[in-house]
Amino acid sequence: MIIGILGIQGGFARHKDMLRSMGYNTIIVRTAEELKKTNALIIPGGESTTLLNLFDKLQLSEAIKDYNKKSPIMGTCAGLIVLSKKAELAQYSPLGLIDIEVSRNAYGRQKESFIYKVNLELNLKQIEFEAVFIRAPKIMKYGSECRVLSKFKNDVIMIQNDSVLACSFHPELTLDNTIHKYFIKNFT
Repeated sequence: MIIGILGIQGGFARHKDMLRSMGYNTIIVRTAEELKKTNALIIPGGESTTLLNLFDKLQLSEAIKDYNKKSPIMGTCAGLIVLSKKAELAQYSPLGLIDIEVSRNAYGRQKESFIYKVNLELNLKQIEFEAVFIRAPKIMKYGSECRVLSKFKNDVIMIQNDSVLACSFHPELTLDNTIHKYFIKNFT
């Protein structure tokens, strides 16, 4: 199995390090051809406007949409925004691969970043996880086919549908591989 990590902008190296420490082969994906060589894709945090702009320039928008018809995708922070159906104040249209509406940078600017212990509901178990929030988006609405996996206070911060897992926070910035393991085990 080969896990692709979108590597056109943002924090892709930390996802690569996490997956390698778990024993998985990875490819940094920058083209539609590289995407075809993978079994699953992670879209990392970064800057959602830049990501979506580059998707258009590199002709990745349609390639990722087609890819998700057969293969799973995980998005973290900006990756969640990119995967959403609608993003407030976005200059480009997100991919619409998960039925969520998000507010960008809803938890504040870079200087207001924080770490908070949250409970994840994975495979009918409650698991405590240290979530790292950096300019994090907030899920404002979600569709009936979505399953909530975690909340910060009353806000949904981790959600999934059949083929997409999305987090408002950065699981790759911890030493805990719980979320990456869940994605690979349950989606691939």
